[in-house]
Amino acid sequence: MRTPLIAGNWKMHKTVRFAIELVAGLKRELYDEKETEIVVCPPFTALSPVGEIVQGSPIKLGAQDLYWESEGAYTGEISAPMLKEVGCSFVIIGHSERRRLFKETNETVNRKITAAISSGLTPIMCIGETLEKREQGVTDEVLRKQLDASLERQSDSNILKCVIAYEPVWAIGTGRTATPEQAGSAHAVIRLWARERYGKAVSDALRIIYGGSVTPQNVKELMAVADIDGALVGGASLDAASFCRIVRYNR
Repeated sequence: MRTPLIAGNWKMHKTVRFAIELVAGLKRELYDEKETEIVVCPPFTALSPVGEIVQGSPIKLGAQDLYWESEGAYTGEISAPMLKEVGCSFVIIGHSERRRLFKETNETVNRKITAAISSGLTPIMCIGETLEKREQGVTDEVLRKQLDASLERQSDSNILKCVIAYEPVWAIGTGRTATPEQAGSAHAVIRLWARERYGKAVSDALRIIYGGSVTPQNVKELMAVADIDGALVGGASLDAASFCRIVRYNR
């Protein structure tokens, strides 16, 4: 049985003061949550104070990115050991905004996944197609290509330490959401890829979550799809009441 995962990606929002207010509200509301794994991913500046607040709660701390080296002359970057030190257990890797705006590639995503797992972090690896590719009818090919390159040479044990997030690029921050049928079809492709590459046991255990304008209004319908194991939530994670409703989608 795969445990549902709801992760909030705060992106470049919330100064430390407001991050503390938000996560304190989440901690009050979700203190007894047992059915769903919860992750919040604030900006780097807020990781340490947010990490302190969530201690002793069901809420886990995640980062929005990392670099693949553990230290060195890499101005502006942050390493997996640094994230571990402030209490992170998850890290988002390869988000479509990182790929589109900062030219991340499948190959750099692969290196980051290796670095994350080596330090005991769980990668939330993002893949997804643009609107152009969807309209061309090549979504399946795009996803398989991203999976092949982003997870090349990763072992069975490493794959089981990953979460894969399907996030159609055309649904990120646009208010557009893939229909349950569209999302379910993409998730089925990902799970079939895992089965072909790593076998049934790995495929059955792998968590695949959906990201793309998830809201309290659409999350229950999305989560009813067999291969969807959770959600990577953007804008709706910036409000405590909204995010709590998403976490409690089945109640």
